[in-house]
Amino acid sequence: MPQYDAGLARERLQKYLSSIGVGSRRKIEECISRGKITVDGKIAKLGDRVTSSSRINIDGRPLKDHSKCHPKRKFGNKRHHRQKRIILYNKPEGEICTRSDPKNRPTVFRRLPVLKGERWVAVGRLDINTRGLLLFTNDGDLAHHLMHPKLGLEREYLCRVYGQVDNRSLDRLKQGIKIDGQLIRFLQVRRQRGERSNTWYSVTVKQGKYREVRRMWEAIGCKLSRLSRIRYGKVALPRGTKLGDWIELGSDLIEKLEKNDDNDKVVTPKPPKKSRQSSKKRRPHGRGR
Repeated sequence: MPQYDAGLARERLQKYLSSIGVGSRRKIEECISRGKITVDGKIAKLGDRVTSSSRINIDGRPLKDHSKCHPKRKFGNKRHHRQKRIILYNKPEGEICTRSDPKNRPTVFRRLPVLKGERWVAVGRLDINTRGLLLFTNDGDLAHHLMHPKLGLEREYLCRVYGQVDNRSLDRLKQGIKIDGQLIRFLQVRRQRGERSNTWYSVTVKQGKYREVRRMWEAIGCKLSRLSRIRYGKVALPRGTKLGDWIELGSDLIEKLEKNDDNDKVVTPKPPKKSRQSSKKRRPHGRGR
Protein backbone atom coordinates (compact mmCIF):
# COMPACT_ATOMS: atom_id res chain seq x y z
CA MET A 1 0.00 0.00 0.00
CA PRO A 2 1.43 3.41 -0.96
CA GLN A 3 2.43 5.88 1.68
CA TYR A 4 -0.09 8.70 1.79
CA ASP A 5 0.54 12.29 2.76
CA ALA A 6 0.39 12.83 6.49
CA GLY A 7 -2.59 14.78 7.73
CA LEU A 8 -4.81 14.10 4.68
CA ALA A 9 -8.00 12.16 5.23
CA ARG A 10 -8.39 8.95 3.23
CA GLU A 11 -11.37 7.48 1.43
CA ARG A 12 -11.96 4.06 -0.11
CA LEU A 13 -10.83 4.02 -3.72
CA GLN A 14 -14.04 2.62 -5.21
CA LYS A 15 -16.21 5.07 -3.25
CA TYR A 16 -14.15 8.03 -4.37
CA LEU A 17 -14.04 7.06 -8.06
CA SER A 18 -17.78 6.43 -8.01
CA SER A 19 -18.46 9.82 -6.42
CA ILE A 20 -16.69 11.67 -9.24
CA GLY A 21 -18.53 9.77 -11.94
CA VAL A 22 -15.95 7.24 -13.13
CA GLY A 23 -18.54 4.46 -12.85
CA SER A 24 -20.65 2.45 -10.44
CA ARG A 25 -18.95 0.91 -7.40
CA ARG A 26 -19.55 -2.56 -8.80
CA LYS A 27 -17.88 -1.69 -12.09
CA ILE A 28 -14.94 -0.04 -10.31
CA GLU A 29 -14.51 -3.03 -8.00
CA GLU A 30 -14.35 -5.29 -11.07
CA CYS A 31 -11.63 -3.07 -12.55
CA ILE A 32 -9.68 -3.23 -9.28
CA SER A 33 -9.98 -7.02 -9.16
CA ARG A 34 -8.63 -7.25 -12.72
CA GLY A 35 -5.65 -5.07 -11.86
CA LYS A 36 -6.67 -2.25 -14.18
CA ILE A 37 -6.25 0.50 -11.58
CA THR A 38 -3.02 1.69 -9.97
CA VAL A 39 -2.51 4.13 -7.12
CA ASP A 40 0.84 5.86 -6.80
CA GLY A 41 2.41 3.36 -9.20
CA LYS A 42 1.16 0.22 -7.44
CA ILE A 43 -1.69 -2.07 -8.48
CA ALA A 44 -4.71 -1.19 -6.35
CA LYS A 45 -6.51 -3.71 -4.14
CA LEU A 46 -10.04 -3.74 -2.80
CA GLY A 47 -10.06 -1.75 0.42
CA ASP A 48 -7.25 0.62 -0.58
CA ARG A 49 -7.75 4.24 0.38
CA VAL A 50 -6.75 7.42 -1.44
CA THR A 51 -6.23 11.08 -0.68
CA SER A 52 -6.52 14.20 -2.81
CA SER A 53 -2.83 13.89 -3.74
CA SER A 54 -2.93 10.23 -4.85
CA ARG A 55 -1.88 9.47 -8.43
CA ILE A 56 -4.59 7.24 -9.92
CA ASN A 57 -4.27 5.47 -13.27
CA ILE A 58 -7.04 3.52 -15.00
CA ASP A 59 -6.01 1.18 -17.84
CA GLY A 60 -2.65 2.92 -17.88
CA ARG A 61 -4.17 6.38 -18.28
CA PRO A 62 -3.94 8.97 -15.51
CA LEU A 63 -7.12 10.25 -13.94
CA LYS A 64 -6.36 13.87 -14.69
CA ASP A 65 -7.05 16.64 -12.19
CA HIS A 66 -9.13 14.39 -9.95
CA SER A 67 -7.90 16.34 -6.92
CA LYS A 68 -9.65 19.39 -8.38
CA CYS A 69 -12.95 17.72 -9.12
CA HIS A 70 -14.42 18.75 -5.78
CA PRO A 71 -12.25 21.49 -4.28
CA LYS A 72 -14.74 22.10 -1.47
CA ARG A 73 -15.27 18.43 -0.66
CA LYS A 74 -13.56 16.90 2.37
CA PHE A 75 -12.45 13.30 2.18
CA GLY A 76 -14.03 11.06 4.79
CA ASN A 77 -16.80 13.57 5.47
CA LYS A 78 -20.33 12.54 4.49
CA ARG A 79 -21.38 16.17 4.19
CA HIS A 80 -20.34 16.98 0.65
CA HIS A 81 -20.65 20.57 -0.50
CA ARG A 82 -21.41 19.39 -4.02
CA GLN A 83 -25.09 19.57 -4.89
CA LYS A 84 -26.75 16.39 -6.13
CA ARG A 85 -28.19 16.89 -9.57
CA ILE A 86 -30.41 14.70 -11.74
CA ILE A 87 -31.58 15.43 -15.24
CA LEU A 88 -34.29 13.64 -17.19
CA TYR A 89 -33.35 13.09 -20.84
CA ASN A 90 -35.75 12.07 -23.60
CA LYS A 91 -33.51 9.69 -25.56
CA PRO A 92 -34.14 9.32 -29.29
CA GLU A 93 -33.73 6.03 -31.13
CA GLY A 94 -30.31 5.61 -32.70
CA GLU A 95 -28.27 6.90 -29.73
CA ILE A 96 -26.12 4.58 -27.63
CA CYS A 97 -25.52 4.82 -23.88
CA THR A 98 -21.72 4.97 -23.95
CA ARG A 99 -19.33 7.92 -23.84
CA SER A 100 -17.53 6.90 -27.03
CA ASP A 101 -18.09 4.44 -29.83
CA PRO A 102 -15.55 2.98 -32.31
CA LYS A 103 -18.26 3.11 -35.01
CA ASN A 104 -18.74 6.83 -34.33
CA ARG A 105 -22.44 6.44 -33.61
CA PRO A 106 -24.18 9.27 -31.71
CA THR A 107 -24.16 8.91 -27.92
CA VAL A 108 -26.63 10.13 -25.31
CA PHE A 109 -23.91 12.28 -23.71
CA ARG A 110 -23.51 14.62 -26.68
CA ARG A 111 -26.66 16.65 -25.91
CA LEU A 112 -26.27 16.95 -22.12
CA PRO A 113 -25.34 20.22 -20.40
CA VAL A 114 -21.65 20.68 -19.67
CA LEU A 115 -20.43 20.07 -16.12
CA LYS A 116 -17.29 21.72 -14.74
CA GLY A 117 -15.02 19.38 -12.81
CA GLU A 118 -17.62 16.59 -12.86
CA ARG A 119 -19.35 14.37 -15.38
CA TRP A 120 -22.76 12.85 -15.89
CA VAL A 121 -23.38 9.24 -14.86
CA ALA A 122 -26.22 7.36 -16.56
CA VAL A 123 -28.78 5.68 -14.29
CA GLY A 124 -29.18 2.43 -16.20
CA ARG A 125 -29.31 2.15 -19.98
CA LEU A 126 -31.63 1.97 -22.95
CA ASP A 127 -30.64 0.05 -26.05
CA ILE A 128 -30.07 1.79 -29.36
CA ASN A 129 -33.59 1.04 -30.64
CA THR A 130 -35.39 2.22 -27.51
CA ARG A 131 -36.43 5.80 -26.88
CA GLY A 132 -37.70 7.65 -23.85
CA LEU A 133 -36.83 8.57 -20.27
CA LEU A 134 -33.20 8.22 -19.21
CA LEU A 135 -31.82 9.71 -15.99
CA PHE A 136 -28.36 11.17 -15.43
CA THR A 137 -26.74 12.34 -12.20
CA ASN A 138 -23.47 13.97 -11.17
CA ASP A 139 -23.23 11.63 -8.16
CA GLY A 140 -21.95 8.09 -8.74
CA ASP A 141 -23.21 6.84 -5.36
CA LEU A 142 -26.70 8.15 -6.14
CA ALA A 143 -26.65 6.44 -9.55
CA HIS A 144 -25.68 3.15 -7.90
CA HIS A 145 -28.47 3.57 -5.33
CA LEU A 146 -31.13 4.24 -7.98
CA MET A 147 -30.07 1.18 -10.02
CA HIS A 148 -29.82 -1.24 -7.08
CA PRO A 149 -32.48 -4.00 -7.16
CA LYS A 150 -33.10 -3.64 -3.40
CA LEU A 151 -34.62 -0.18 -3.96
CA GLY A 152 -37.20 -1.77 -6.25
CA LEU A 153 -37.78 1.14 -8.62
CA GLU A 154 -40.41 0.44 -11.25
CA ARG A 155 -39.85 1.10 -14.94
CA GLU A 156 -42.85 1.69 -17.18
CA TYR A 157 -42.71 1.28 -20.96
CA LEU A 158 -45.06 2.04 -23.83
CA CYS A 159 -44.93 -0.76 -26.42
CA ARG A 160 -46.32 -0.98 -29.95
CA VAL A 161 -46.82 -4.72 -30.38
CA TYR A 162 -47.07 -6.54 -33.68
CA GLY A 163 -48.89 -9.85 -33.37
CA GLN A 164 -51.97 -11.41 -31.87
CA VAL A 165 -52.26 -11.11 -28.07
CA ASP A 166 -55.01 -13.03 -26.29
CA ASN A 167 -55.91 -13.26 -22.60
CA ARG A 168 -53.86 -16.41 -22.15
CA SER A 169 -50.75 -14.64 -23.46
CA LEU A 170 -51.35 -11.68 -21.14
CA ASP A 171 -51.65 -14.07 -18.18
CA ARG A 172 -48.29 -15.64 -19.12
CA LEU A 173 -46.64 -12.22 -19.18
CA LYS A 174 -47.98 -11.38 -15.71
CA GLN A 175 -47.32 -14.81 -14.15
CA GLY A 176 -43.77 -14.95 -15.50
CA ILE A 177 -41.72 -16.52 -18.30
CA LYS A 178 -38.32 -18.14 -17.88
CA ILE A 179 -35.63 -16.40 -19.92
CA ASP A 180 -32.03 -17.60 -19.58
CA GLY A 181 -33.06 -19.59 -16.52
CA GLN A 182 -34.61 -16.59 -14.72
CA LEU A 183 -38.32 -16.00 -14.16
CA ILE A 184 -39.27 -12.58 -15.51
CA ARG A 185 -42.73 -11.06 -15.38
CA PHE A 186 -44.60 -7.85 -16.03
CA LEU A 187 -46.09 -6.33 -12.88
CA GLN A 188 -48.79 -4.73 -15.01
CA VAL A 189 -49.90 -5.01 -18.64
CA ARG A 190 -52.49 -2.53 -19.91
CA ARG A 191 -53.91 -2.26 -23.40
CA GLN A 192 -53.85 1.35 -24.55
CA ARG A 193 -55.05 1.68 -28.13
CA GLY A 194 -54.84 0.17 -31.60
CA GLU A 195 -56.52 -2.66 -33.43
CA ARG A 196 -55.69 -5.93 -35.17
CA SER A 197 -51.98 -6.70 -35.41
CA ASN A 198 -50.55 -3.35 -34.17
CA THR A 199 -51.61 -2.54 -30.63
CA TRP A 200 -50.16 -0.28 -27.94
CA TYR A 201 -49.62 -1.62 -24.42
CA SER A 202 -48.09 -0.14 -21.30
CA VAL A 203 -46.05 -2.55 -19.17
CA THR A 204 -44.35 -2.17 -15.79
CA VAL A 205 -41.24 -4.08 -14.67
CA LYS A 206 -38.88 -4.01 -11.71
CA GLN A 207 -35.98 -6.25 -12.68
CA GLY A 208 -34.18 -4.04 -15.18
CA LYS A 209 -32.73 -7.04 -17.03
CA TYR A 210 -31.08 -6.76 -20.44
CA ARG A 211 -33.73 -6.24 -23.17
CA GLU A 212 -36.29 -7.88 -20.92
CA VAL A 213 -39.35 -6.11 -22.37
CA ARG A 214 -38.51 -7.06 -25.94
CA ARG A 215 -37.66 -10.63 -25.00
CA MET A 216 -40.87 -11.08 -23.04
CA TRP A 217 -43.03 -10.12 -26.02
CA GLU A 218 -40.93 -12.32 -28.29
CA ALA A 219 -41.52 -15.24 -25.91
CA ILE A 220 -45.26 -15.13 -26.73
CA GLY A 221 -44.66 -14.81 -30.47
CA CYS A 222 -44.92 -11.02 -30.82
CA LYS A 223 -42.49 -8.31 -31.90
CA LEU A 224 -42.11 -4.70 -30.87
CA SER A 225 -42.18 -2.09 -33.60
CA ARG A 226 -41.62 0.67 -31.03
CA LEU A 227 -40.52 0.78 -27.39
CA SER A 228 -40.41 3.87 -25.21
CA ARG A 229 -39.72 4.23 -21.48
CA ILE A 230 -42.19 6.66 -19.95
CA ARG A 231 -41.49 6.32 -16.21
CA TYR A 232 -38.61 5.54 -13.84
CA GLY A 233 -39.61 5.17 -10.19
CA LYS A 234 -41.91 8.03 -9.21
CA VAL A 235 -40.85 10.28 -12.09
CA ALA A 236 -42.72 10.22 -15.41
CA LEU A 237 -41.78 11.63 -18.79
CA PRO A 238 -43.84 14.78 -19.49
CA ARG A 239 -45.98 14.66 -22.60
CA GLY A 240 -44.76 16.97 -25.29
CA THR A 241 -41.09 16.66 -24.32
CA LYS A 242 -39.15 16.64 -27.57
CA LEU A 243 -36.69 13.88 -28.34
CA GLY A 244 -33.22 15.03 -27.36
CA ASP A 245 -34.49 17.50 -24.73
CA TRP A 246 -33.56 17.35 -21.04
CA ILE A 247 -35.19 18.59 -17.83
CA GLU A 248 -33.44 19.17 -14.50
CA LEU A 249 -35.27 17.67 -11.52
CA GLY A 250 -35.81 19.65 -8.35
CA SER A 251 -34.65 18.50 -4.92
CA ASP A 252 -38.17 17.28 -4.08
CA LEU A 253 -38.21 14.86 -7.03
CA ILE A 254 -34.69 13.66 -6.24
CA GLU A 255 -35.86 12.86 -2.72
CA LYS A 256 -38.87 10.94 -4.08
CA LEU A 257 -36.57 8.84 -6.25
CA GLU A 258 -34.18 8.11 -3.38
CA LYS A 259 -36.91 7.06 -0.93
CA ASN A 260 -39.26 5.27 -3.36
CA ASP A 261 -42.17 5.40 -0.91
CA ASP A 262 -45.14 3.33 -2.12
CA ASN A 263 -47.49 5.98 -0.75
CA ASP A 264 -46.03 8.70 -2.97
CA LYS A 265 -47.77 9.49 -6.23
CA VAL A 266 -46.05 9.51 -9.60
CA VAL A 267 -44.87 13.02 -10.45
CA THR A 268 -44.42 14.53 -13.89
CA PRO A 269 -41.91 17.41 -13.98
CA LYS A 270 -42.78 20.49 -15.99
CA PRO A 271 -41.30 20.40 -19.50
CA PRO A 272 -38.96 23.24 -20.45
CA LYS A 273 -40.55 26.27 -22.10
CA LYS A 274 -37.78 26.28 -24.68
CA SER A 275 -35.69 23.50 -26.13
CA ARG A 276 -33.06 22.38 -23.63
CA GLN A 277 -30.75 20.71 -26.11
CA SER A 278 -27.05 21.35 -26.14
CA SER A 279 -25.59 24.34 -27.95
CA LYS A 280 -25.23 24.44 -31.74
CA LYS A 281 -21.57 23.51 -31.48
CA ARG A 282 -22.01 19.83 -30.72
CA ARG A 283 -19.23 17.40 -30.14
CA PRO A 284 -18.54 14.66 -32.70
CA HIS A 285 -20.83 11.64 -32.33
CA GLY A 286 -18.19 9.42 -30.78
CA ARG A 287 -17.37 11.72 -27.90
CA GLY A 288 -19.33 12.17 -24.71
CA ARG A 289 -19.14 14.29 -21.62
